[in-house]
Amino acid sequence: SYKDERRKHRPDQSDTVKIIMDVPLLALLITVLTTLGTAQPRDDVTQRFDCYPEKFNSPLSESDCTARGCVWAEAHNPREPDCIYGNNYGYAMVDGSMVDTDSGFRVRLTRMDNLPPRYPESPDVTEVTLDVEMLSNSMLRFKFYDAGSTRYEVPVPLNRPAASAPNPAYEVALVNETNKPFGIRVTRKSTGTVLWDSSVGGFTFSDQFLQISTLLPSRYVYGFGESEHDAFRHRMDYRTWGMFSRDQPPGPPGGDGTPPNLYGVHPYYMCVEDDGNAHSVLLLNSNAMDVTLQPEPALTYRTVGGVLDFYMFLGPSPEEVVQQYTKVIGRPFMPPYWSLGFQVCRYGYQDLAHIQEVVDGMRDHNIPQDVQYADIDYMERQLDFTLNRHKFSGLPAYFRQLQEEGMKIIIILDPAISKNETNYPAWDKGVQMDVWIKDSDETGPAYGKVWPEYADEFLPGKMANATWDFQVANYRSLVGFPDFFKTSTHNWWHEQIIDFYNNETDGMKFDGIWIDMNEPANFIHGNYDPVTNSGVCENNQWNNPGYKPWVMGDLYSKTICMDAHQEGTDGSTFRHYDVHNLYGWSQTPTTLRSARVATGKRSIVVTRSTFPGSGKTGGHWLGDNTSKWDHLHKSIIGMLEFSLFGIPYIGADICGFWGEPDHDMCLRWMHLGAFYPYSRNHNQKDVIAEQHPSAWTEEFAAASRAVLLTRYRLLPYLYTLFHQAHTKGSTVVRPLMHEFVEDRVTWTVDRQFLWGPALLISPVLDEGALDVTAYVPKTRWYDYYTGKELPETGRTVIWDCDMNCIPLHLRGGYVIPTQEPANTTVFSRRNSLGLLVALDTDGTAGGSLFWDDGDSIDTYENDRYRMLTFTVDKGVLSIKVDHDTYSPIPELHFATIKVMGSKGVPTDVTVDGTKMAAADIKTTEGVENMWYLEDLTLTMNLDHTISWPVPSDTSGA
Repeated sequence: SYKDERRKHRPDQSDTVKIIMDVPLLALLITVLTTLGTAQPRDDVTQRFDCYPEKFNSPLSESDCTARGCVWAEAHNPREPDCIYGNNYGYAMVDGSMVDTDSGFRVRLTRMDNLPPRYPESPDVTEVTLDVEMLSNSMLRFKFYDAGSTRYEVPVPLNRPAASAPNPAYEVALVNETNKPFGIRVTRKSTGTVLWDSSVGGFTFSDQFLQISTLLPSRYVYGFGESEHDAFRHRMDYRTWGMFSRDQPPGPPGGDGTPPNLYGVHPYYMCVEDDGNAHSVLLLNSNAMDVTLQPEPALTYRTVGGVLDFYMFLGPSPEEVVQQYTKVIGRPFMPPYWSLGFQVCRYGYQDLAHIQEVVDGMRDHNIPQDVQYADIDYMERQLDFTLNRHKFSGLPAYFRQLQEEGMKIIIILDPAISKNETNYPAWDKGVQMDVWIKDSDETGPAYGKVWPEYADEFLPGKMANATWDFQVANYRSLVGFPDFFKTSTHNWWHEQIIDFYNNETDGMKFDGIWIDMNEPANFIHGNYDPVTNSGVCENNQWNNPGYKPWVMGDLYSKTICMDAHQEGTDGSTFRHYDVHNLYGWSQTPTTLRSARVATGKRSIVVTRSTFPGSGKTGGHWLGDNTSKWDHLHKSIIGMLEFSLFGIPYIGADICGFWGEPDHDMCLRWMHLGAFYPYSRNHNQKDVIAEQHPSAWTEEFAAASRAVLLTRYRLLPYLYTLFHQAHTKGSTVVRPLMHEFVEDRVTWTVDRQFLWGPALLISPVLDEGALDVTAYVPKTRWYDYYTGKELPETGRTVIWDCDMNCIPLHLRGGYVIPTQEPANTTVFSRRNSLGLLVALDTDGTAGGSLFWDDGDSIDTYENDRYRMLTFTVDKGVLSIKVDHDTYSPIPELHFATIKVMGSKGVPTDVTVDGTKMAAADIKTTEGVENMWYLEDLTLTMNLDHTISWPVPSDTSGA
C-alpha cells in the first residue's frame, strides 16, 4: 500500500538527513526528515500552545488532556494553559513529494500516526497539501488545503501579481526534524530575522477544526478585528480574540470573559520586528475563528472551516506593508469631497420639524455642516424604500431644498425586508426574482425578525412602552435576508434603490447610502419558528460545531442559522456557515454601484460590517459606541486599526451613540472628531437630550465652529491624502510609528495620530484634564495655530489645554495646502487657497495637491484632474502644475503663503519675478523665524516661484 511504501523510506532517528536544495526564484528550502510517532513531551514547556482552548472546559483534568494526545504541564500563571501540545503533534512531509510550480513549490504532508482524532464529528484530513508561492519580491503566499476533496474557499477576488518574484526578500524553509513538528519558516534575507515559524506543534487540519501556531519575531503586534482593544499594540498574554460578524456594540468582555466580537472580520496583523522592519500577514479565511497571542511571542489561529491560505507582506516599512496589502485586496475608494465635511445624524428624529430644527440650529450658530442624515425614523414602520407620510411627508422636498443650498443627504437602508405586507414591491419583486437566503432544505426563505413592524391595524392594544423581548415577539414582522452573492439580488437591490430615488412623492433624492445591520443582524437567535414564535436552529454540525471559537453566544446568536443556503453568481452554493462574515462585504459594492447610477455622481456607501476588500467600495464607522470617556481613546485605536485594514474612511460616532454625554465630554469629543476622516455626530433615540454642536451652549457652539473651520481649512490636504490612499494604498490617519519607526517610543503611541506624514494631532482624552501629555518625535515641529517652532522634540511633553483646545503641529519638511473655509464644501471649494510651508533643518520642504470636481466618478482613472507639487530648497518655493486635465470654474488662486522655520525674516521676497514690498512681508509678534504673504493672486493653473535670500552661513533662512 501507499502507506507501507512510505514507511519503507523513513530514515531511523539515528540517520537524520539534512537536505539543502534549490527551488525556483531563489527561495531556500531546508528539509530535515524524521520519524513519525505519538505525541511526545516538550523539552521546553515555556512554549505553551494550548491543546484545550474550549471556553467551557473547566475544571480540566490531566486525563482530559492526555486523551487528546497532548501533554499535561501545570502552569503557574492563571492565563497559561495546563494542557499543551507535545513535540510530535502535527504533520510530517511525505518523502519525495516536493514538486516545482510556476511560482514556487508544492509538498504533501501526512498526519502523524497514533494521534487520536481531535473531534470525532470533524474527521481529520490525513494528507494535506502545502503550496508555497513567491508572488513578488515582497509578497509570499503559503496555503494548506486538502487536494483530495473540494473545500470551501473565500470567493473574495484578489489582485495577485502576474509574474513570480525575481529576487524575493525572504527565504522559505520547511522544517521536519527529529522531535520537532513540521513547520514552515520564513526568514527576512537582509537581517536574518525569522518572521514565521510554525514548527511548534499543534498543526491540525480536520473538516471543521483547523489550527496553526507560529512564533513571532517581536511582541509588537497590531491588527486583528473587529474588536474593542484598549491599546493599539496587542497584549501578548494568552489573550484570545474571536472573529465573527455580530450585531454587537463595542464594550468590555462578557460575563464569561469573552471579548466581544464586533461587526466585521479582519484576520490580518502587522508585526514590527525588533530592528524596525515590519511585515504583515493575512489569513484569507471567512469562517468563524479566533486567535490567541502569547508571550513567546507567538500566536495561534483556530478556524472552523475552509483552508489556511496565508499572504505575507514584507514591507519593510509599516507604511509599505499597508500599501502592499491594499494592492492585493484592493485600493480604497476615493470619497467625494463633500463627504469630508461635517455630518449630523440621529436615530430618533420625531418628524420633519425635528430635522429642520437641527439644521436651523447649526445654521443659526454658523457651524459647518455638509451632510444631514435620515435614520430609519423616516420609513413607514422601518420598511426599506418607504416614507412615513404621517411624520415625514415633506422630507423629500426639504432634502431637495437643502441640496440646492449646498448640503448633501445620506439615508439608511437595512438589508432585512418584511414579508408581512400587502403590495410591497421590495418583497414582492424579491420573491419573483428569488433573492432570499433560504433555509437549509431550500424550501423557502430563512426568516428572521429585525426592525420592520406589523401594521398598526394588526396590533390591537399595542403598548408604546413594551419590553424589548415583547416587541420582538409580538410587533416585529417576519423578514427575509437578501442573498447578495446572487446576480438576481444585485439586480433587485439596484432596481429598488433606483425606483426609490426616482419616486417624486415617497422617494428620496439621496447623495449617499448608509447600510446598517448587515452582519446580518437578527433580533431572534436563528430562523423563525412559528411553533415557538422565536428563533430555532437544528442541532447539527453547522449550527453547533465541535469547536466553537471564542465568540459571544452561539454562532447563530443574533443572526440566522449557519446551515442556511446561499448561491453564488456562477451557480456555486454556500452554507451561511462559510460566508456569514462576507455579508456586509457582498452588499457594499452593489449598493455603491446603485447609488452612483441613481445620482450620476461618485456618491458614498458607509457600511457596518466589513471584511478584507471592503474598503474598495465603502467606508465604516466604529459602530454603536457609548458616551463614556474611554471611548474617545478607543476610537483612535479603532481608526488606526482600520487604517491597517485598508479602510481609511473611518470614524466613530462623535459624543457616543449609547448613553448621554456631559458637556465637557462632548466638547472634547467634538475636538477629536473634527479630525476623524469620517466626521459624524450621531446618537440614539432613547436619549432625551440632543448632542449635536448647536444643542449645547453658545460657548460650545463657538468652540465647535472654530475646530470645524480648522478641519475645513485643511480639507485640500485631507483630500490629497485620500487620493494617495486610492492610488498608492497609503494610510490617511497614520500611527506615529509609520513615520518614525526608528524611534521605538512611537511603537506604542495610540493617544495621538497623524494625518498623513505631516499633521500631528494630540487630543485631550481624559475627564477633567486641562492639559495633554504628548510624545513629540525628534524632528522639527511647528504649532499649527501660531507657526512657532517647538523648542523640545524627541521626548514626552505636557501642554496646557483649556476646553477650547486641541494641539495641532506641522512637521518640518512638508508643504500643506489649505483653503479658506465655509459652512459647506460647495462654497469652501470656491475660496482662495493657501500654503503652509514648514521647513526642515536643511531648509527644504515638499507637498502636493490633488484637485478635481470632487463629485464625479473615477476622475483619476478618466484623466480629469489637476495635480500640483510644491518644493522648497535654498530659499525657492516652486509651485508646479504636473497634470492639468481639469479646470475649476471659477479658476482658483493661492492667496496666502506662510513660511515657518526661516532663520529670521527676509526683507527681499520675489513672487514670479516681482519683488514684494517690505510691508507686504508679514510677521506675528512673538513668533520668531516665521513670515507670511497675503492677498496674492497666484492662479492655480500656472507654475509659480517664490524666492528669498538664504544666508550662506545657515540653512533654512
